[in-house]
Amino acid sequence: MQVQPRRPTSRRHLLTVLALGALVAGGAACAQSSNGFRLPVLNGSAVIPGPQGLRLVTVAGGLHHPWGLAFLPDGRLLVTERAGRMRIVSASGEVGPPLQGLPEVDARSQGGLLDVVLDPKFADNRWVYWSYSEPGPGRSNGTSVARGKLNGERLDEVQVIFRQQPKLASTAHFGSRLVFARDGRLFATTGDRLFHRDLAQKLDNHVGKVVRIEADGRVPADNPHVATPGARPEIWSVGHRNPQGAALHPATGVLWTHEHGPEGGDEINVDEAGLNYGWPVITYGVDYGSGRKIGEGGAKPGMEQPVTYWVPSIGPSGMAFLTSDRYPGWKGNLFVGALRGQLLVRLELDGKRVVKEERLPLNEVGRIRDVRQGPDGWLYLLTDQADGRILRVER
Repeated sequence: MQVQPRRPTSRRHLLTVLALGALVAGGAACAQSSNGFRLPVLNGSAVIPGPQGLRLVTVAGGLHHPWGLAFLPDGRLLVTERAGRMRIVSASGEVGPPLQGLPEVDARSQGGLLDVVLDPKFADNRWVYWSYSEPGPGRSNGTSVARGKLNGERLDEVQVIFRQQPKLASTAHFGSRLVFARDGRLFATTGDRLFHRDLAQKLDNHVGKVVRIEADGRVPADNPHVATPGARPEIWSVGHRNPQGAALHPATGVLWTHEHGPEGGDEINVDEAGLNYGWPVITYGVDYGSGRKIGEGGAKPGMEQPVTYWVPSIGPSGMAFLTSDRYPGWKGNLFVGALRGQLLVRLELDGKRVVKEERLPLNEVGRIRDVRQGPDGWLYLLTDQADGRILRVER
């Protein structure tokens, strides 16, 4: 399915979005949700243009290029900043100091401290997991996954449980979304590192892959390439460019991912064991600048077709299935953030088929880096800016 470009929202509509900088002023409050999760609320909101009656509430501001977000059981939030800091945001919206104990991060260009998730048994074991660009020899680096136990304002017992091999001299395309499956295994996405895209089709490396590991980094015995000679046993699927969105389908428990295309060709995939998603052999995008064709076209036997794709590109980042009743008529929809498009995209699904797309313009907010559903049922967004924010979408 090709998503056609939409006409831009009128300037008059865009100006109905109030400047969010004023929202941070005015003090903080804290409300209680129906399930006991304490909602961080700063006084003020801004209306998203469009017919849906949505508003944005600023939860916290003053974050430097935030990348990943996780919800602690006591109502606080964990947020990463790409420069290499992880912070706790209180239930009243106060941003705490950087947590101590993190390993060295190579924070250049697209690299840095990236995603963060909690162990499914966090309440008992306190494990926090994060992905980041780990420095290597010379100017090389690679996507790595580490974990540590949250203890006050530090992370203890820090362990690196996965390292992308090989490390390469690049500052782009790290992938880096983390998702725990229902069986407790951990999925991590890795990018093709931009100038090394042909490695995405080879099994002897972790470049342009989705990997699957145990919570302590061991290789699951049922991974698809455990018995394949010369293959990296952590590999779950191959042929990815730069997957920065990942989420489990709430009904099936199957992993869905999305990834940046080149010039056009962003795509969403149902990501299953041992499958090949085509990059760079097949794509609906073209090379930057030159517009030259990449690979062999849009389809090839033995390579998977996306659920949907975007031409031109929206720059997708972050993704969440809505399972709550907070937004009437939207339960079960898939939400995708957009960097280039500065959008929140809502997709209605029929199984693995997209039956409707709605674009919610956020032009006065900026680039959307992450989308999460909170324990309270609301959707939360991260804005990728030097003065980034955590926003809650209310209706």
